[in-house]
Amino acid sequence: MDLNLLSLFATVAECESFSTAADKLGVRRSSVSRGIAGLERSLGVQLFSRTTRHVALTTAGKALYGKVAPQLVALREAVGSLPEREEQPSGELRVTAPTDLGTWLLPALLAGFTLRYPSVQFDIRLTNRLVDLVAEGFDIALRASGPKLADSSLVAKKLSDIEMQIYAAPDYLSRSGTPRTTEDLDEHQWVRMRMHRWPTTLPSVSQKHQHILGDDILFILEAVRAGLGLGMLPSYLAREDVTAGTLVRVLPRVCIDSGALYLVHPPAQHVPRKILAFRDYVAAHFAAHPLVSRVK
Repeated sequence: MDLNLLSLFATVAECESFSTAADKLGVRRSSVSRGIAGLERSLGVQLFSRTTRHVALTTAGKALYGKVAPQLVALREAVGSLPEREEQPSGELRVTAPTDLGTWLLPALLAGFTLRYPSVQFDIRLTNRLVDLVAEGFDIALRASGPKLADSSLVAKKLSDIEMQIYAAPDYLSRSGTPRTTEDLDEHQWVRMRMHRWPTTLPSVSQKHQHILGDDILFILEAVRAGLGLGMLPSYLAREDVTAGTLVRVLPRVCIDSGALYLVHPPAQHVPRKILAFRDYVAAHFAAHPLVSRVK
């Protein structure tokens, strides 16, 4: 059964006029007449008694209207209440991010965003594994990547460059000395991320001193802060410690470009308003507050 014809039938029944129904629907009267005639043929019953001045429901028409009208109202309400069809973004937004980025960046972003769009609710999942957004049902992700994203099928928005710098705790430097050149780095203990390759811009470091490997950048930060050795950290993550004096930047002229921060989401013909709103809000934030300051 064609729902459009049932909706047309209900409109004629409520208006008690083909012409008035045509005006309400923005179509020609002849289109309304053909639609009702086609519905009557498919059902095998007459739905309206027609005179030159009046249109009235037959017994069969009254029975059909009584069954159909409430269902049409429910369908319209269901479609109209879909979050993506509302003027303001709403509904649940499922976001995933690496543990360090999510912990450090998301709370402040969500605080501002939810003030502006209070009808959006969040389900946040922090993990260092690469999440399959489509298979696992996520709307959007923050990802730190090298020059090229691992999954090129996603819609990606670059938010900011990321750079790594070398840091150490003051008490470590007082015990072990402060490197003055890159060649001095081989004389120091290191706290390193397991999956990070050693930068080609630096001389290679041997294993003659103790190395601590970890798989979480927040652990690396805490270990460097505790004085366990030198560590390469994202500049945005160490900024507050440098200001507070709990970390010291070693070899200030050495910067290692390590990629960029992206916001990614699955492609769609009609991207939900909640995704567009969050993407635009986050992009505007990083345009005003990039993770890397190019002023040296």
